[in-house]
Amino acid sequence: MALLEVKDVHAQYGAIEALKGVSLTVEEGEVVTLIGSNGAGKSTTLRAITGLTPASGGSIVIDGEDITRVPAHEIPDRGIALSPEGRHCFPRMTVRENLDLGAHRRRHDATVAEDLERVFELFPRLKEREKQKAGTMSGGEQQMLAMGRALMASPRVLLLDEPSMGIAPILVQRIYETIAEINRAGMTILLVEQNANYALDVSNRGYVMETGRVVLEGESGKLRTDPEVQRAYLGA
Repeated sequence: MALLEVKDVHAQYGAIEALKGVSLTVEEGEVVTLIGSNGAGKSTTLRAITGLTPASGGSIVIDGEDITRVPAHEIPDRGIALSPEGRHCFPRMTVRENLDLGAHRRRHDATVAEDLERVFELFPRLKEREKQKAGTMSGGEQQMLAMGRALMASPRVLLLDEPSMGIAPILVQRIYETIAEINRAGMTILLVEQNANYALDVSNRGYVMETGRVVLEGESGKLRTDPEVQRAYLGA
């Protein structure tokens, strides 16, 4: 059984059907990516998994437990954490306060301090700016903070939504090196990304989405050489 399984999931924004029967799996230890153009339904898929946009049909299962109807605020307890599109750091809070917020539901967990040190090892810049207000940081630094905050929830599956968006190229490279490092340490990752080159480089498998549906899936290496993927997403 896959660690995370999405089966025939539908989701709506009012009368608009954003997901039209999405199915995917993520095995433990994998990096799986969703690629596609704007409006394809990639971010909505992550929002459905986390309960932020509740599924109107289908099922979402983690480690054998159906979480389709679990409220969004309880999803982190089921082992899923999201680093959202646009980062959404709390601008008037310090780096440390943002990270502490990620571990809010683990207040009595003795391993929180160890996880904080691990985040600082992954992102030394956050350690340097521990007392700095998040709103005064660059986009790349805020992305590091959003990822660090999600890791502080100690998830079994880390959801990353557009981690390269609006970031200087040199920091995008560093972000993706860190994603690979997090995965090597054992973290399972579901990655949404418009930059298909980076996404396919770091992932084991991928799904291509168009207008709320999965239209292609396969190993990342095979997707990279697929003529349609090259034409639409790799600039070939």
